[in-house]
Amino acid sequence: MDDQNKNLILATALSFLVILVWFVLFPPPEPSVTQEEAEIAALEGDEVQTPSATSTVGEATATTEETLPEEQAPRVQIDTPRLEGSLSLSGGRIDELFLKDYKVSIEEGAPIVELLSPVGSESAYYAIYGWAPGAGLAGADVPGPNTLWTLEQGEKLGVDSPITLAWDNGNGLTFRRIISVDQDYMFTVTQSVENATQSEVGMAPYGILARHGIGEDGDLPGLKNFFILHEGVIGMSDGTLSEVDYGDVRDFDIDPNERAQAEVYQVKEDGWIGFTDHYWMTTLIPEPGSAFKAAAKYDSRRKIYQTETVLPTLTVAPGETAEVTTRLFAGAKEWEAIREYQAEGVQKFIDSIDWGWFFFLTKPIFWLLHNINALIGNMGWSIIGLTLIIKAILFPLAFKSYVSMAKMKELQPQMEALKEAAGDDRQKMQQGMMELYKKEKVNPAAGCLPILMQIPIFFSLYKVIFVTIELRQAPWFGPFQDLSAPDPTSIMNLFGLLPWAGPQPETFMALIFIGILPLLLGISMWLQQKLNPAPTDATQAMIFAWMPWVFMFMLGSFASGLVVYWIANNTITFTQQYLIMRSQGYKPDVFGNIKSGFKRTPKTDDK
Repeated sequence: MDDQNKNLILATALSFLVILVWFVLFPPPEPSVTQEEAEIAALEGDEVQTPSATSTVGEATATTEETLPEEQAPRVQIDTPRLEGSLSLSGGRIDELFLKDYKVSIEEGAPIVELLSPVGSESAYYAIYGWAPGAGLAGADVPGPNTLWTLEQGEKLGVDSPITLAWDNGNGLTFRRIISVDQDYMFTVTQSVENATQSEVGMAPYGILARHGIGEDGDLPGLKNFFILHEGVIGMSDGTLSEVDYGDVRDFDIDPNERAQAEVYQVKEDGWIGFTDHYWMTTLIPEPGSAFKAAAKYDSRRKIYQTETVLPTLTVAPGETAEVTTRLFAGAKEWEAIREYQAEGVQKFIDSIDWGWFFFLTKPIFWLLHNINALIGNMGWSIIGLTLIIKAILFPLAFKSYVSMAKMKELQPQMEALKEAAGDDRQKMQQGMMELYKKEKVNPAAGCLPILMQIPIFFSLYKVIFVTIELRQAPWFGPFQDLSAPDPTSIMNLFGLLPWAGPQPETFMALIFIGILPLLLGISMWLQQKLNPAPTDATQAMIFAWMPWVFMFMLGSFASGLVVYWIANNTITFTQQYLIMRSQGYKPDVFGNIKSGFKRTPKTDDK
């Protein structure tokens, strides 16, 4: 290295050192807050960002009406056959909701699932409605997120017992909100305003769903964060489904019109928007046929996720009353309930269930499984029944495959003779094989078709079992009381015979000390292999020998229902293949193949 290069390297190193010392001694000033960020910071006083009546500006409504701290606000009880909870007269929030039919676990005495929770709880989650002021109105003229409403009619919200909330702004405008709920999970909210002033007023009705995140990243508790499951914002806009994960919501760019991190959708006729988790969902649903603005937002300062619907501004003349009706779904993503709401006009509501890329398979598979379960009443036996039906549908393909495999076994001596005659001439050997296949009308690839068909079916059933709430905590028999969870038994305690518990499903030990279902899966795959002799190639023989046991440990942590399906599928496949091959004159020597598998391969002498 010459002196010039040495000097260059030395100068570069010294320059870097000077810059580093400068930044340590004289750190750069904090970046100035941009106008957009300042506007977002101005919203700190409100729990949610309320929209304005215009479609291009989002601003907080600074109300001056009577308010109370959340914990002191009066509440109205909610009680239906499937829901219980309450709503707060502070803002008229629907903010406390429990699902009576679902418990957080299968443990005895486990609490029921909490869906919505009020401001001040660990992770607040609530729905709020209101009016955004238009021309001629100020924020104090309309009810805001903390407005203290009066219970004007009704005592308790239930099926066939709606309630009416009222608020008078003291300047000639009287607002009312009629809330009703059906026997499942749908609330109907009718907002009205009576104009007793001498001038025309304009305002836009809106609905908001807000979720308060926790932690530095605004995480939400209870999320699965699994790649095949969508959790986050879900919406339908004129027939187009949109799904945005919570992590992607946090990455929204600042929308200058909304003055927040936001993504906006303009809906022309039909749509809805809300939040979906694994099994639960909340959704704002304007009346079918109405145009509205849908938005998903994230407030990074207060860590609030928000979806909203803003309807067009209503003009209310003096002496007139205007009203608008919207709906709120808040509950479990039950297929029958959601399908019924779709039949009532909620466009493509069934797609709120995460059917995945193979929806053309997952939907019919679930429909079939659901109807089998309706007849049998046990999801475990229903999965086995589903397997029988799928195998029956695929039987013609399987029959051709196994017939071809049987003929391939009969041609084995001729194939060996061709190999010997061809020697090292691969091209000659392949030509001879093709002529033999053509003469005997055998398709060597036919044996792969049933396996290829099983791959999308297996994945689709996995999706169905993992995603649908009908499989959640679905019992079979004995220790298998939740087919959506891994096998609870374990070799560690001899499948429950020894007086100690097995490893927790999430631990590494659970992958080693598997349950009885994964063990049966490995055995069924191993027996299926023994229908045929082991491959003559040593490498192939070793791979085939290890495959059942590798799958046994791989699928050990999967949902029990999926393992039940795979065991049933292997058992039926074994039976079909054995009988078909015998019908074609080939008698599989299962016991002989098992015995040969335990024999040691003789070592070859290289000398």
